[in-house]
Amino acid sequence: MAQKKDDTSRIAENKKAAFNYFVEERFEAGIVLEGWEVKALREGKAQLTDGYVVIREGELFVIGLQISPLKTASTHVHPDAARTKKLLMHKAEIRRLIGKVEQKGYTLVPLNLHWKSGRVKCEIALAKGKASHDKRDTIKEREGKREVERAMKERHR
Repeated sequence: MAQKKDDTSRIAENKKAAFNYFVEERFEAGIVLEGWEVKALREGKAQLTDGYVVIREGELFVIGLQISPLKTASTHVHPDAARTKKLLMHKAEIRRLIGKVEQKGYTLVPLNLHWKSGRVKCEIALAKGKASHDKRDTIKEREGKREVERAMKERHR
């Protein structure tokens, strides 16, 4: 099945990010990958849960993005599943992010990996950490929504 030019499909998602952080702004960044990593991503072998973004010398890097190598990987390639991967963004955007992260106590968190026009993109977020009472509120909201959905299902039977 061929993908359309503007079609985006999810590879991996960081579900913990929405629970642990208040997401302020979202950005899309390219990601530098090796060939075996792209092949593994096509098979959905990625895990983003423990990932985070760091800034080194004016460049963005994602750490903790696990890409499990395929068993059919080439013999001359030595895959490193936990390799630090560089993110690609315009200099002006990176400078703006650096300013916000340094001044206001924000952090950069990877939200998901997805395909866009045949390339892998990483959606990152400028986020603030949640306190434990905020996390409890999130859990209460989620459970409340579930109860409403259950009640609606019972009503329609």
